[in-house]
Amino acid sequence: MEMDLTGKVIGCAIEVHKQLGPGLLESTYEKCLMHELALNNIKAYSQIVLPICYKTIDIEAGYRLDILLPKELIIELKSVDKLIPVYSAQLLTYMKLSNINKGLLINFNVKKLTDGLRRYNLPSQHL
Repeated sequence: MEMDLTGKVIGCAIEVHKQLGPGLLESTYEKCLMHELALNNIKAYSQIVLPICYKTIDIEAGYRLDILLPKELIIELKSVDKLIPVYSAQLLTYMKLSNINKGLLINFNVKKLTDGLRRYNLPSQHL
């Protein structure tokens, strides 16, 4: 059975972490992960503006998705001492606002990347 897209992305993130280790800037991991995704033929975009739809207008409120796989997955990257609940809340909000039900929160500042990984799935009725 073919590995799911989220699994492939996790594999790419593990490869980046294996090459670089912990302790670098989030932006460094983002650029390297984008390169790794491209090497694996995974179409992704970085720093995508996420407007807020208020009544009938879109408002640019400064929200940006770290990495977006269109209609599939949002990836929120961190390079922090530990993941705190506000990071999960941020990703879940992005998922709801963009109508994408899968998300990955990845903290690269860990010894073993799987310790810094969180998968999120929203039921379709929340979208």
